[in-house]
Amino acid sequence: MVSTDPTANAVPNRHEQRVVVVTGSTRGIGEGVARRFAAEGASVVVTGRSRDPGEAVAASIREDGGEATFVQADMRDPAAIEALIDHTVAEYGRVDVLVNNAGVQTETTASEATLSDWAFVVETDFRSFWLCTKHAVEAMPEGGTVLNMSSNHAFLTMPGLFPYNAVKSGINGLTRAMALELGPHGITVNTINPGWVEIERTREELGDDYEYTEQIHPVGRLGTPADVAGMAAFLASDDATFVTGESILVDGGRSQVMQDGLYREYRTGIE
Repeated sequence: MVSTDPTANAVPNRHEQRVVVVTGSTRGIGEGVARRFAAEGASVVVTGRSRDPGEAVAASIREDGGEATFVQADMRDPAAIEALIDHTVAEYGRVDVLVNNAGVQTETTASEATLSDWAFVVETDFRSFWLCTKHAVEAMPEGGTVLNMSSNHAFLTMPGLFPYNAVKSGINGLTRAMALELGPHGITVNTINPGWVEIERTREELGDDYEYTEQIHPVGRLGTPADVAGMAAFLASDDATFVTGESILVDGGRSQVMQDGLYREYRTGIE
């Protein structure tokens, strides 16, 4: 049975004594990833722009027996990024795993997007991944991991999400470049590319199309933060030390469907 609890399938002590920084972890996928690492024994640094939700997530993790602290940081501010890593090192001595997850989007086309839209998305979703990694690897021992959270939009996309969709493709390239550079230092770098994930706004965005969207996923459902968290915990584990430079889709097979209508008819015929 599929569980929406990101800690349900946690491997006890798999990440014990590891220090994990998860950007944009005050809610949604980032929160799920933070909870999973904490459930597997890691000390987790929760980060985000909003203090109250971040403090609440960290407190909840501690109440569940995990170790977590919150550091307020705006990923558009290079000084705040550096301070985040400095705080982590001062608190825990190092960074073993960095999960670059913070992300925003605008509903604009390439012709509609403004320089402000461009800066908002690129600085949050792309530049911060580089800067966080640049500072974190200085305190990352051999065996460390960088995980860059992208999207299935890196492979196939739709109109009206520029520059978000362009940036998500860029993250895959960023991962390849980092993997080549950091591999000789014993650090792996991979991208996770989620598809539709049910977070706070998903049902509202899909509206009457929710059931239809489920039916065009081969597994018959949308993803959850737990699905993404499970992949993150695996890629940062000792079982994945020979995996680097990869961009891994976590989308329930959605990207393998060529014609939605025909696939929906197929599913209806076998169910």
